[in-house]
Amino acid sequence: MTSTPPGAVSLTGRIERWPIAGTFTISRGTKTEAVVVVAEVSQGGLTGRGECVPYPRYGETPEATLQAIQAMQGPLANGMDRIALQASMPAGAARNALDCALADLEAKRAGRRIWNLLGRPAPEPRTTAYTISLGTPEAMAEATAKAAHRALLKIKLGGDGDAARIAAVRKAAPASELVVDANEAWTEDNLAANLAACADAGVTLIEQPLPADKDEALLRIKRPVAVCADESVHDRASLEGLRGRYDAVNIKLDKTGGLTEALAMADAARALGFEIMIGCMVATSLAMAPAMLIAQAARFVDLDGPLLLAKDRDNGLRYDGSLVYPPDAALWG
Repeated sequence: MTSTPPGAVSLTGRIERWPIAGTFTISRGTKTEAVVVVAEVSQGGLTGRGECVPYPRYGETPEATLQAIQAMQGPLANGMDRIALQASMPAGAARNALDCALADLEAKRAGRRIWNLLGRPAPEPRTTAYTISLGTPEAMAEATAKAAHRALLKIKLGGDGDAARIAAVRKAAPASELVVDANEAWTEDNLAANLAACADAGVTLIEQPLPADKDEALLRIKRPVAVCADESVHDRASLEGLRGRYDAVNIKLDKTGGLTEALAMADAARALGFEIMIGCMVATSLAMAPAMLIAQAARFVDLDGPLLLAKDRDNGLRYDGSLVYPPDAALWG
């Protein structure tokens, strides 16, 4: 039996499953639970936590993500910090969980909030979007009517029939700002018609209308509504190739590989003239908390993951309607 020397860094990870309230449907399928991976980095009686959501779209699985996290036990014990982590792991869910856990531990060691350590302004409450799952126009209108009091709604679309869906949604929520997300489900053939339908409905932003590897048409078509890259953008290295195709970028910590790269990416994206959206996967408040730092400078905030769960974790983010508040230290950072 071995014991951890005093002052040494220890690492644990686990897979957690959180039931969704009802179902969550996008163009790629339906799920009834959020499967997350949590990393915990401990030292001197203090523990930093981070949460990620492996993304099948990029070949990630919970099991492989957990293995990738656990493989960093040696480097962490040898003194690897959050900055060194960036070169030690590729961008993705596993690095996100570790990066956020290390940031949380830094804050606990210093007895200060993480935004103070990073030289960032203290986060303030922001209005988050609330997601309406993909369905028939009638089902989406019914779900939208229940959420029509919210200032910002994110509407999942799926390709054929989207004109009817967005018209039904707009009728059910005449006063809400609408963002739509096609999750790569449109084609070059229906792009113009779907863009026009969204413009007619007063949609403000359209996320990832075309597949990431088939989005050249966005260079050639007039865009009556601003278009945001999601699956086409990952970290800073992918920004330059988006110019001319997209007006905004959706930053997600599971894509960037953590808060460290996300903050740098947000700064770089603004310098290139992109609007910023901060997005999330369906997950608990532990995954949303670091993203609140990005939310401060984002035009669009989509951090509703915990609102879609049957139950959030203890000390979760405070949601007052669509207003989401910064995390307490008991949760993260």
